[in-house]
Amino acid sequence: MKRSTYLTVTTLFAAIALVPTAQAAKPDSPPRLIVQITVDQLRGDLPTRYRDRFGEGGFNYLFEEGLHYGNAHYQHANTETIVGHASLATGAYPAVHGMVGNLWLDHDLDRLVYNIEDPDYVLLSADADVNADTEIDPTQRAAKVEGRSPRAILVSTFGDELRGYTGGQSKVFGVSVKDRGAVALAGHTGKAFWFSKATGEFVTSTYYYDEYPDYVTGWNARNKASAYGDTSWALMEDQGSYLFGDQDDRPWETDFPGYGRTFPHAYGPADDSLFTTKLTLSPAGDELTLDFALALMEAEQLGQDEVTDFLAISFSSTDYVGHLFGASSLEMEDNLLRLDRTLARLFAYIDKTVGLENTLIVLSADHGGPDTPGYMEELGYAGLGYFDTDNLEQEPAIAALRERFGIGEQLIDQYSHPYLHLNRDAIAAQGLDLAEVQQAVAIELAKFEGIREAVPSTALRANAVPDFPLMESVRNNFHPGRSGDVYVIFDPNVFINDFDGLVVASTHGSPWAYDTFVPIFFAGHGIKQGSVYRPVTPYDIAPTLSARLGVRPPSGAVGQPLIEVMSD
Repeated sequence: MKRSTYLTVTTLFAAIALVPTAQAAKPDSPPRLIVQITVDQLRGDLPTRYRDRFGEGGFNYLFEEGLHYGNAHYQHANTETIVGHASLATGAYPAVHGMVGNLWLDHDLDRLVYNIEDPDYVLLSADADVNADTEIDPTQRAAKVEGRSPRAILVSTFGDELRGYTGGQSKVFGVSVKDRGAVALAGHTGKAFWFSKATGEFVTSTYYYDEYPDYVTGWNARNKASAYGDTSWALMEDQGSYLFGDQDDRPWETDFPGYGRTFPHAYGPADDSLFTTKLTLSPAGDELTLDFALALMEAEQLGQDEVTDFLAISFSSTDYVGHLFGASSLEMEDNLLRLDRTLARLFAYIDKTVGLENTLIVLSADHGGPDTPGYMEELGYAGLGYFDTDNLEQEPAIAALRERFGIGEQLIDQYSHPYLHLNRDAIAAQGLDLAEVQQAVAIELAKFEGIREAVPSTALRANAVPDFPLMESVRNNFHPGRSGDVYVIFDPNVFINDFDGLVVASTHGSPWAYDTFVPIFFAGHGIKQGSVYRPVTPYDIAPTLSARLGVRPPSGAVGQPLIEVMSD
């Protein structure tokens, strides 16, 4: 798999231009702690959009004291949560690390599987039923087992390489509301904790521990989630001061049961079945994540000796708020102001306990996110909408293909984003060539209104697709054992918005710039302040961390060390 020629050449010339002044800016000793922050669905323009509203010590610390890359894009097509998190952890394309989507079809099991499900490693908390975590995260409903592990990630992560480099002395942790956010960044050799909506606790699996450490048991016993009971998410500032202050109630926003479309958003009583879900749909999810992460930092003594430790924190609330209300909404604006305060609290704690000068901080996102069709249409943008994948089998074009191939039953087995899965049993029974059927279906799909491209997997495997960036992003997403039969690319601003019956305002998962665009910040440990706008990718983060410490890069990494992080 190759990187974009434009990116490679641009990076090369940037490197050549900097060679005469590339004096080492790194301190003599390595950082005591690396903190990798991932903000789920933080599109690259959102921190700059609200920069004048942020306080001191959070995002403005990164802008004023750190290095900001303002032109970072992923180069894979399926911009979903696990795909981005695994790419950040490994520096690799999904074609290499194998996490091609939140779900994929396992032909041996004959069902969709959830990306980190693992029957061999059950949750330590027997009552932390993972299927209770699906009211706003229905991808987990595909998981038929309770276990979780990173074994489906096919290459090493930065955390794995760091532990190998230090003889296992480095402590490596991942923390998130989402299990896949914590597990991916903790890697194969670290430890992961995530929030269970079933219990309101942070949990883990037997892959990581035989029993909970005392500090985890103690944190869970305090039942901090319950403190939000009978309260609500209210605006942090006067409503008139917000950019979207006069746009609270929008008809396209999701009216989640008992939560509503307008401020204040009530959490309800702590014993309500949807209480913990509502917490994650608000800044409270990030606040709980940070609170647990700080308890972990203290108990595990992260950054308290000369051996570099690694803590990955993935904040999930921005993603949930984006799905329900959109990137350009009053809810998103207030969420980011509150996230700014959460980051300030984290950085202040690091400065007090480890020292920001002894800590290397990196912040990015697993993907961006679009604006809602309703918002864009109000601005005068036409040609937007939603695509219904449920009725593809009934389309005349597909019926004609069934007749052409002599298939008397369904030709399409199912659509699971971004792949169309064909009825392979029926195709085999007719003695048909799978490649021919995939190609025929792809040709017809590409004619549908709302679909830009449809790419058969056999063509990807044979490297027989046109060589231009859109197709390259699909190729970077292809894994022969996990990808479906036809990769479907919808037109820009055309979305699927029905997630198991829950209609959401906005969804990501495309190769278009609004989904690939993310920020990258580096700060602390000798990083010089500045802004860089040449093209870079999030795959560069893991190799940059490796190069900064002299550690071997992850085994599948395609990214390149960012020269500004390595030089003065």
